[in-house]
Amino acid sequence: MTTDTSTRMPALYIGHGAPPLLDDPLWSSQLAAWAGDLPRPKAILIVSAHWESAPLSLTASGAPLVYDFGGFAPKYYKMTYRTPDATALATRVAAMMPRTEPVHQHASRGLDHGAWVPLKIMYPAADIPVLQMSMPTHDPGRLMEIGRRLKPLRDEGVLIIGSGFLTHGLPFLTSWQIDADAPGWSSDFDAWAGEAMARGDVDELASYRSKAPGMPFAHPTVEHYTPLFVTLGAATDPTEPGDQVIDGFWMGLSKRSLQVA
Repeated sequence: MTTDTSTRMPALYIGHGAPPLLDDPLWSSQLAAWAGDLPRPKAILIVSAHWESAPLSLTASGAPLVYDFGGFAPKYYKMTYRTPDATALATRVAAMMPRTEPVHQHASRGLDHGAWVPLKIMYPAADIPVLQMSMPTHDPGRLMEIGRRLKPLRDEGVLIIGSGFLTHGLPFLTSWQIDADAPGWSSDFDAWAGEAMARGDVDELASYRSKAPGMPFAHPTVEHYTPLFVTLGAATDPTEPGDQVIDGFWMGLSKRSLQVA
């Protein structure tokens, strides 16, 4: 992998919804259009809410997809997303981590739905190497440090993606319709986060447990929010406001997604 600043990729934080996202014409079109506006990546490194594992772990190239969901139509359990070998990227990522952040190369784990569902929409040809990395912690500072370590990959044409959902209070939803109204806790958290992103206020975003309205309903568990900090860490300047490319709600949950330079 070679350095070429003319192909510097941004870093993204995206919502990945659930498998039915694949059949939602609005959100799918938004993600596809976003990908179409980006330079073509040489490879993709994605951190998904659905792989919380320490030490930091990497997927195995060619491994089957992980169907880590239940109760959906049978067709979703038959879907595939076979991408080129990402071993070179895995080797590069492992070399970028300090001794205090050991890396485990998983022998058999493939991409989970937080990775393959959005990527199947954004890059449907599956012709770009994809590597998924686990989240070894939910500490914003440590995740930002991991992002900072990964930042040079952007100059090598690698698209870094944190994949989650800006609100994820599934136990508190009362409607499962895609166009359901957003509960107050979801809209309040979304507005707070959008305003903090618009200011580039990383400290505010990192203090979500005590400062964000709608907590803990918006995130009874925090794994869908914290991939944001890998993205911010990989930014050229985390305090420089990024572009909020997608907003709105899906099943009452916030789709707000961010692109940083």
